[in-house]
Amino acid sequence: MSLIAADIHVSLGRKPILHGVSITARAGEITAIVGPNGSGKTTLLRSLTGELPCRGRITLNGQDMARMTPEELARRRGVLPQAAALSFPFTVAEVVRIGIEARGEHADALVPRALAAVDLAGFSGRLYQELSGGEQQRVQLARVLAQVWQPLEADGPRWLMLDEPVSSLDIAHQLTVMRLAAGYAQAGGGVVAVMHDLNLTALFAQKLVLMKGGRVLCQGRPEEVLTDEALSHAYGCSLRVNAVPEAGVWVLPHAAA
Repeated sequence: MSLIAADIHVSLGRKPILHGVSITARAGEITAIVGPNGSGKTTLLRSLTGELPCRGRITLNGQDMARMTPEELARRRGVLPQAAALSFPFTVAEVVRIGIEARGEHADALVPRALAAVDLAGFSGRLYQELSGGEQQRVQLARVLAQVWQPLEADGPRWLMLDEPVSSLDIAHQLTVMRLAAGYAQAGGGVVAVMHDLNLTALFAQKLVLMKGGRVLCQGRPEEVLTDEALSHAYGCSLRVNAVPEAGVWVLPHAAA
């Protein structure tokens, strides 16, 4: 089962943003979309989730997304945006429940499990607005998890669609979130994530899509995409892979497990 986008074009007003983008993301893997600011990463993700109209064709587990209802899409994929502002004083538990359909007792039991998964056990009664930015981001991830809790069901895999899921997090919680995404994929679900941290991406993703200027420069396994030539071209500066500069101190996570 897979998520397939073929020849995707997106324009905002009269400005073209995506120019014939085609990618395939497979269930059981993390597919990371990387590239410089303004390269079209978030626009592509929003097209893949059905939030933005586009030209081209997108299929989710073999179904044409253009023919799927919002309810069908909500059952098949959960979406974590870059930011989610709330205007009213919701508790953490109430925010997580937003992602849950009416499930009776199972819904109530799922809230603490989703919060524990993102290292927020015991936060149910806290007010969302009183949390730090990183804590709010993890609450939103718990909401998305609760929406598509089972990675694999009888009718196929579910999908996590994540836009910069570790942007506000410290190193330990970045690893927590990426391990959670990896576990979701290993259990049979699909994960598509917009990422900026190339080191974390290389540790966890099975496939990379490198973008620039609304186009895909290359896609494939991390060792195929993360090359000096491709990265230097994409980011417009000299970059070297697996080469530590002689000066300075460097701190990098060393294990995905």
